[in-house]
This record gives sequence, C-alpha cells and structure tokens, in this order.
Amino acid sequence: MQTGARYQAVLDLITEIFKDKFPADNIINDYLRERKYIGSGDRRFITDTVWRLIRSRRKFEFDAGSREPRKILLASLKDEDLDLIFGAGAYSPAPLSKEEKIWLKNFNEEVYPPDVEAECPAWLFDKVKDPALLKSLNQPANADLRINVADRQEVIRRLRGEGLFFAPTPYSPIGIRSSERVNLNNCVAYKEGLVDVQDEASQLVAILCDAKPGLKIMDYCAGAGGKSLTISYLLGGQGTVRAHDIDQRRLEQIKPRLERLNVKNVELCREVRDRDYDRFIVDAPCSGSGTWRRSPDAKYRLTPQKLKEINKIQSELLDTAYEHTKPGGRIVYITCSILRDEDEDIINGFTRRNRNVRHIDMRNLWQRLLDAPYPGSCDKFLRFSPLTTDTDGFFISVLEKIC
Repeated sequence: MQTGARYQAVLDLITEIFKDKFPADNIINDYLRERKYIGSGDRRFITDTVWRLIRSRRKFEFDAGSREPRKILLASLKDEDLDLIFGAGAYSPAPLSKEEKIWLKNFNEEVYPPDVEAECPAWLFDKVKDPALLKSLNQPANADLRINVADRQEVIRRLRGEGLFFAPTPYSPIGIRSSERVNLNNCVAYKEGLVDVQDEASQLVAILCDAKPGLKIMDYCAGAGGKSLTISYLLGGQGTVRAHDIDQRRLEQIKPRLERLNVKNVELCREVRDRDYDRFIVDAPCSGSGTWRRSPDAKYRLTPQKLKEINKIQSELLDTAYEHTKPGGRIVYITCSILRDEDEDIINGFTRRNRNVRHIDMRNLWQRLLDAPYPGSCDKFLRFSPLTTDTDGFFISVLEKIC
C-alpha cells in the first residue's frame, strides 16, 4: 500500500472508533478481516498508528481544537510532508482544503491542562486525582502468562526454544513475563496447555482466594473463567471449583480452555442455590479502568451514568454473596478497577449493611501465601497498579462471614 492509502485506512478506523460505541480492537479486527488484501507490513503500520492515536487522543484533540477525526489525524502529522499523504493517490485521504492549510498555520500551542496531559476524560481525572497513575495506565502492558505445570523454569526454557523470551514475574510464583509483543497463535507450549494468558495481578488475586481442597468454592461472575482455571491449578486438580456467569455465552468460552489446559475439576453452573460456600468469589463487573493499558479506548466509552449502574450491580452482587456464604466462609470481592467508587466505597457500604462480617488482614494473608514483599499500604484492602506492581490495576478485599 502507498503511504496515503495506509493513512486513509487509519482515518477510516479512527472515524469509527472515536464514536465511542464499540471496542477498538473489535473494530480494527473486523476492518482488517474484511480486507484480506492488506499485507502484514501494512496491517502492522495501520494498527500501530491507530493505537498511537488512541493513546494520545486528548493531546491531539487539544492541538487540533477539534474532535473531528480528520483534524486529529492532521494534528498528529503536522510535522510531516502532508502532500505525500493527502491527495497523493486514488486511495489516499482527500487533498487539504484552503481552510485546512490556514488552520495548520495557526496551531494550538497552549500548555496541556493536567487531564489532557494524563490522557484522561476530565470527569475521570477528577475522580482518580493521580496523574502518574493515569499516565502509567496509558502505556502498553507487558505480556504475562500463567504456567500450567509445576516447573516454571522448564516452561521458560520451552518458550525460549520457540523464540519467545520470558522471565519469572516478581510477585506471582506461577507467572512469567515478556516485555515484547507475543503472538501465541503458533506457540506449541500454549497449544499443549503449558501456559495460559493472565495478568500477574489476576494470578495474585486468585492465590489470595486461599482455596484449599475440600472447600466449597464458587467463582461468581466468572466470565471466561480465568480465575477458575488458576484456582483449579492451585488445587492441583483436587476438589471442585464452580463457575457461574449470568452471560452463558461468556461462560461457554471456558470450555476450549478447559480442554486445552486439561482441567477436570471446574464445574459450570447455570444457577446458584446452595448457601454453604466456603469461598464465594465475586469478580465484579466494573469499569475496567485497571486495564486501560490494554484497552485505552475504554475510558471514552465510560460515562457517569454507566458507572452508577455498575455500582448498583456491584452492591447487589455482594448481597448475593452474603446469602450464599456459610458462617466462617469468606467473600472475596475483586475488580479490575482503580476507582474508589467501585472498590472501597462498595465494600464500606456492604460492611455497614452487614455488621457480622469482618475484614481478613490482607497483609497477613499475603505473607502466609506469598514470599514476595507485601505491595500494599493498607491491611483491609489491596490494590495493584502499573505504578506499584507493574501490573494491571486490580482491587481485592476478603471478608469473613462471622455468623
């Protein structure tokens, strides 16, 4: 493809993505799938450019003084020879108009406001109040895998033999990490079930569920079952992990993973009736703000109204967990969010409604289950983030039902 045609594809994509209706990766994948004639080098250029524009969207909007995709693209290319891109061929973007040429000579040179500098919508910036955290969540993530066999070093050697270079994760004893982009489509170790894709923080919260053989365990809101699979591995194939999700289509996605990883002790549940669970894990639906490193476009699809709706569901899920947990059992509340609205505020509201629950000391729990230094600053709750643990943003609170 000529340069102009490449940028027309970029413009097509950001025009759709910046409507903030659907995830960017879905839009990009669908676009490229429908255009099989686009070669691998062009695909890489197009996708890399689109993700760069997404990650710097607020700055380019500020520079352009506009949210119009074409002007955002022009703002990102202001130092390039635009005549080689715009109007340079049949498949390139339209030539620059006189108005655009004048506009380009009067570019916004003001200093970025803090929310723009942090690449965050203003209303979310005001909630988080941590520019360094927001900037860290706008950087590409490492590639983390969970081992599915006993010998981590052997897995690392196997992957190295396939040209994939991993090292042990600093906190999780079952994790490995690469700073490089990793394609597992043709990875033999992955196909043979030696590894599974999972961020280190997600591995750690699964470990902190403190599951043991003989305990009755429910992974509620299990989604595609990542934590259920990790808990199954930690149990050494013993006992049973029950996995439930209100969206049965999501839950069905676990079946190929069960087969690939040779997991026999995860049971998929359509209904949850028993009230005597020893561990009731609520991996609650949330904003996903902790995963913005991987989905930087998601922050623009979140609204204050959506957040309120999510908060209501989170509170209701904890009440459900309370009903189905036996005295002496534990409720494990998890989100992949950095927002207090979804984390401490939800737990504090729950404990006010239910006085016969108590916090499990997260520092003591961590020190009993893990050898690495405790990364938190609080004993009631534990947060992970790119700043503190070089992971996605996660939150976990463990509560014991006293009676």
